[in-house]
Parts: sequence; structure tokens; C-alpha cells
Amino acid sequence: MKINIKHMLLAILILITANLQAQEIALQLYSLRNEMKDDVKGSHQLVADWGIKYLEGGGTYGMELEEYKKFISGLGLSVIAVGADFKQLQENPQEIIDNAKAYGAKYATCFWIPHTNGQFSIKETQEAIKVFNEAGKILKDAGITLCYHPHGYEFKSHGNGTLFDEMLKNAKNYDFNMDVFWVQMGGGDPLAIMKKYPKKFPLLHLKDRAIGTPGSDDGKGDVETNVVLGTGDIDIHGLIKQAQKVGTKYLIIEDESSRSVQQIPQSVAYIKKVMAEK
Repeated sequence: MKINIKHMLLAILILITANLQAQEIALQLYSLRNEMKDDVKGSHQLVADWGIKYLEGGGTYGMELEEYKKFISGLGLSVIAVGADFKQLQENPQEIIDNAKAYGAKYATCFWIPHTNGQFSIKETQEAIKVFNEAGKILKDAGITLCYHPHGYEFKSHGNGTLFDEMLKNAKNYDFNMDVFWVQMGGGDPLAIMKKYPKKFPLLHLKDRAIGTPGSDDGKGDVETNVVLGTGDIDIHGLIKQAQKVGTKYLIIEDESSRSVQQIPQSVAYIKKVMAEK
């Protein structure tokens, strides 16, 4: 039988590309903050029972580090991203590197830029860009990708776009972990942003918003407006398909509502359904 080398190489390339762009579902453990107060081990068991293997965390919930790592490993769980406090990034990024490496995590996310409420401006934006690029270079050299997680206050108009556009355009040594709920809360269009900057989002926080929820540009909102993915007013379907297209690595579910235990497995099922669509 004559083998067509050209066709074989094409098939291998397709398989490699598909593998590179494969998405994994992860959970931001803050979603179970209330349950963790009463039952740390049972809460982690829930995550495993839902079929989720990857965690965004970084804490040990009262256990020694090695004990915690052994515990989650026994459940088939691993930490893929840790937190990166802004002050840590300024003063001691090595602490973040050490924490990430302790778990074998490749990502560290900053969730908040300090500012006076309602007064986030180009000044704070430029200061953050400088911190993120400088610390991001240190993290990158250590094999860790620094990401920034917007919270809605970054969408004030600036020039021909927004402050968030400034952060995106000037990101040399950092990427983004876009929380689609907070982007929409701040008046942004998460799918349009992802299409405009397709290589900037290795991580996504998937969080849907109840229809009729008013926006907010101060990073504050009612957590009870977090609903099952695909049932709110955010184009979660479009975001998942775009994530598949551009190779976003982790789709991280975050559900801050009091119904998170009931809603998360439904959200997992929705993501899997959308990802399976041709």
C-alpha cells in the first residue's frame, strides 16, 4: 500500500493543532468559600465528583503544604493557577514564583489594582502596566505567566477606547485572565475584546449574569446574580467557541452565589456540551 506522506503530515499537524488548542475546565475555589468553612475535604471531593481536575487556588485551607498537595493529588486534582497580590508584585514577586512552583502551577493572577473607589484613572492604569510588565518579566523568566483579572472599573473611556484597551495594548510581559461577568458589568463586550486581542487570554473566568442585572463600574455587584452558564445575558456560548478557536488553555468556572454547589455541575455540563459542538 502506497502511503501519501503529504496527507500523513497534514493529519499529524491537525492532531497537534487540536491538542494545542484543547480546553480544560477548572474551578476557582473561591466558589466554595462558604462550604470550605465547614468541610474542606468534602468540598474538594465535590470538585472531583463534578469531573473537574484543575483548580485555581494557592491556599492550603489550614493544612501543611505537602499534606494539602498529597490530599488533592489523591482526588486527581491539581492547582494550575495561584493568586498574585499587587503589593507582592511590586515588592517581592519571588514569593509568587515560589508559591506557584510549589504546586507546579504555570499561571499567577492579579485580581485587583489598589485605587480609591470610583477614581481608577489613566494614572493608576499606567502604574499597573509598569508593575505588571516588570514583575511579569521576572515571573516569565521563572516559567510562570502573570495574568490580570479585570473587575469592571477598567472600562472608563480613554482616547479611542478604554483604560482596559491601554492595559491590553501595553502588555509586554503579562496576559489576562478575563472575568467575563465583570467585563460585562463594567460596560465591556467580553467576546468582542477576545476577538480583538485573540492571543491575550490563556485563562478565562466563565461566570454568567442574570438577565436584567444593572451594570457596575466599581468592581462591586450582587453575587446572587451569578447564574448557571448559558442561562444569563453573557454570550458564554460564543466565548467558549472563541476560546476553542484561539487556544485558551483553561476555562475557569467561578460561581460566587449561594447556589454554587447546585449550579457548578450544571455549568460543567454546559461547557462540555458547547465544546462538543462541531
